Amino acid sequence: MSENAVLQTALAILLLPIVSYVILFFFGKKLPRRGDWLGTGLLGVAWLLALRIFCHFWSVGDPQLRVHGAWPWLDLGGFRIDAGILVDGMTAVMLVVVTTISFFVHMFSIGYMHGDRRYERYFAFLGFFTFSMLGIVLSSSLFFLYVSWELVGLASYLLIGFFFHKPSAAAANKKAFLTNRVGDFGFFLGILTFFTVCGTLDYFELFAKVHQGAIGGALLTWAGIGLFMGCVGKSAQVPLHIWLPDAMEGPTPVSALIHAATMVAAGVYMVARLLPLFDPGALLVVAYTGAITAFLAATIAVVKTDIKKSLAYSTISQLGYMVMAIGVGGAAYGMFHLTTHAFFKALLFLGAGSVIHSVHSQEMPEMGGLRHKMPITFWTFLIATMAIAGVPLLSGFYSKDAILGAALSFGMLEGHFAPFLLALLAAGFTAFYMFRMVFLTFTGKPRDHHKWEHAHESPWVMAGPLVALAFLSIVSAGWRGPADGWFARFVAPYDMERVVARYGDAPAAQVAAVHETAAAHDVAEASGHGAPETHAAPETHATTDAHATTDAHDAHVEHVHHQAHLIAMFLSIAIAGLGILLSWLTYQKGRISAAAALARFPRVHNVLQNMYYFDEFYAATVYRGVLAWSRASGWFDRVVIDGIVNGCGYLTRFTSWVIGVFDLRGVDGAVNGVAWLMQGAGEGFRRVQTGRVQTYLVFVCFSVVLLIFVFRAL
Repeated sequence: MSENAVLQTALAILLLPIVSYVILFFFGKKLPRRGDWLGTGLLGVAWLLALRIFCHFWSVGDPQLRVHGAWPWLDLGGFRIDAGILVDGMTAVMLVVVTTISFFVHMFSIGYMHGDRRYERYFAFLGFFTFSMLGIVLSSSLFFLYVSWELVGLASYLLIGFFFHKPSAAAANKKAFLTNRVGDFGFFLGILTFFTVCGTLDYFELFAKVHQGAIGGALLTWAGIGLFMGCVGKSAQVPLHIWLPDAMEGPTPVSALIHAATMVAAGVYMVARLLPLFDPGALLVVAYTGAITAFLAATIAVVKTDIKKSLAYSTISQLGYMVMAIGVGGAAYGMFHLTTHAFFKALLFLGAGSVIHSVHSQEMPEMGGLRHKMPITFWTFLIATMAIAGVPLLSGFYSKDAILGAALSFGMLEGHFAPFLLALLAAGFTAFYMFRMVFLTFTGKPRDHHKWEHAHESPWVMAGPLVALAFLSIVSAGWRGPADGWFARFVAPYDMERVVARYGDAPAAQVAAVHETAAAHDVAEASGHGAPETHAAPETHATTDAHATTDAHDAHVEHVHHQAHLIAMFLSIAIAGLGILLSWLTYQKGRISAAAALARFPRVHNVLQNMYYFDEFYAATVYRGVLAWSRASGWFDRVVIDGIVNGCGYLTRFTSWVIGVFDLRGVDGAVNGVAWLMQGAGEGFRRVQTGRVQTYLVFVCFSVVLLIFVFRAL
């Protein structure tokens, strides 16, 4: 494929879902079967086009290959934004993941949502959701990444609250939307920081400027943490994870789409894509946040009885693994786990949807004995369970093993063992609660005979995606790790020298020389030799020693990685086996009493059942704080602001009254008095002016006589 063909194919993949949305939203009711075939068919075409791009990058086999197209979007002279599409190995993998899961969710929804009164609108929203996620995957700048980021938030709001007539669903979509606003605010601040300092929003221009030192120190750390806040919100990391369990109020296929390939994957993909913008300080925050999230969510899932909520906490835990992998230096491992997790987590949610569709209940204590009633659902669900538990030869084993190995090597090299220990414990809990789910749902005797008698296998339109996803849950890892398997052909660390050479401000050779000198200086200082000498011969000798020390250091790091991988692999298998064994003894054989264990540790059970009281804490602090602030603001508005405004109004009215009185009595009185005086004088003179000569002669004579008297008197 040529570069133009790659860009045109990627653009078609992006546009097909939004075309589906527009047609179904406005004309869906007029289409046969209300347009479900159109949305599913267009996603099928997008999936085939994604496979075409995937095969192209597979044949090339260069993880550094990038195809970048940009078109002017906004040009204000000194400020320009291009609408760009970036297609590289990571993009090729994500396109396949997103379109595959979305296509199977569309198929499954044909059976699951059949008969819903807003059937066509549901499929329209699925297309809009897929379009938004593909926008994140294909964006080449922070501007359009942020635009697509917010569109994903809107799409999740529409789908989580699809059953908006239910108060719980209406509350859940508002909770998801508002919680994500918190993370998105930090994300926005991080974007603004990088733009203010570097003057660009293009990915690789930013990478080059950061690599050349345009931003550094504490500002770079906090800017990276700001970007990571977006991931904390979208990918449901502690402490902003509280929205994801409530998002189960949406239709179950939507849960599969959100948890496997769209919304929650966006945060992990964003951090992995923008990795050069994160310095070691920010990455340490990323690592600990992911590890804590993985552990806390796994412990909560142990006590949940709602099958969808248990899977929701499972998703949070697995996202913690991915985030931790990026923080400990294994970004490719985190993306590999995102890929494998997409298939078996979509299978788990769709399998749960198949069970819910059959028994009309989400509570596992009301199930049991469904294995023979729903054999396809059982076996596919079991495959996904083994994959997420880390059973060898299934995809989840290879991706999770790579993450644990990276976490252990990080601890051995940097001294931070807490992420590895938390992730290892989370692996044991994952195996326990996932097999608990299988035993409570499918094995044993039915606990509700009425539901069991009416249970049945789902139709082929729902069972088909389960079988396909089960196959992908087995083979998607290729029975190799991300560093030596098929994934290495697509995803590798950025070659920053090539990035700087193309997008940087300084010549590449100069940048390479600066970094080489700095590296030699650091190695020399570490080995105790101090700074290199200025004369030629010792300088050559010091450089040789520096290279030798660097090679020895690299060999040591490689040895540590290999050793950590072996240790982590054996420990992960052991703890996963222990978790499966305990679950089998507890929920299948009954050798261990779950009720007795809960009764023995009631406080622990209460803490886990109440999800570590995060919601209560937010209710007591944030929510009440916001309400108190609202009340205080309302009082200030009513008493102070309104008092000032009303006082000014009263003063204005009083002043107007005084001025009105003065105008009416004073000014108008004077004016009217003069008028009355003139009118009276005029009236008097009018009586004198009779028009008779005799009268005028009498007045003249009278006036003469009067003047004579006056002059004589004076």
